[in-house]
Amino acid sequence: MASPVTSAPPDIADNLRHVHDRIANAAIAAGRQPEEITLVAVSKTKPVEAVRAALRAGQRVFGENRVQEAQGKFPPLRTDHQFTLHLIGGLQTNKARDAVRIADVIETLDRPKLADAIAAAMQREGRSPTLLVEVNVGNEEQKSGVSRDNADGFIDECKGRFGRQLVGLMCVPPLDEDPRPHFTWLADRAAKHRLSVLSMGMSADFEAAIACGATWVRVGTAIFGAR
Repeated sequence: MASPVTSAPPDIADNLRHVHDRIANAAIAAGRQPEEITLVAVSKTKPVEAVRAALRAGQRVFGENRVQEAQGKFPPLRTDHQFTLHLIGGLQTNKARDAVRIADVIETLDRPKLADAIAAAMQREGRSPTLLVEVNVGNEEQKSGVSRDNADGFIDECKGRFGRQLVGLMCVPPLDEDPRPHFTWLADRAAKHRLSVLSMGMSADFEAAIACGATWVRVGTAIFGAR
């Protein structure tokens, strides 16, 4: 007897439309063009059918926190779909080769040892994902990311090492603080280093991030529902 087909929640397409409307409204309010902002749909912990539903709705940029989950979910989808996969969670050095193999974008470059591992993996795999430096803007001990004090030096090192593959900065501000000063600080750093991409803002604060200059927003719950 065939196993029943599990369908994704039917509201994902509607949720995507609503999020795109919010992005457009936030961009216009900030005097920007909606086309300047890329929506990264964060599908962590969600089943592959939820990703398929988003693909059917036209979404083509996705984010995953864990390499292992991404490996199990996305390679089969590439047979029938074209999309861009971002890794947005803290990355262990022993997962660098898998990350380079599967991801189009790695947003969490945050320390020299990881830079070493990614560079070695790029050479072995003959593949060069786009890279962002993650900054721990709140200097929170429990979070990954290079500290504010060390950010400038590390960004310069990564620019020298990876050249055009390094395109921008990423952050996750503290949950219990106004995110806007953190977003503004990151935008200033990106401008200083002539980096064009700012990945900042999630379901609860992406409008504020857009007002502060975000070019990529990482939205999960508002699209796929609570985890």
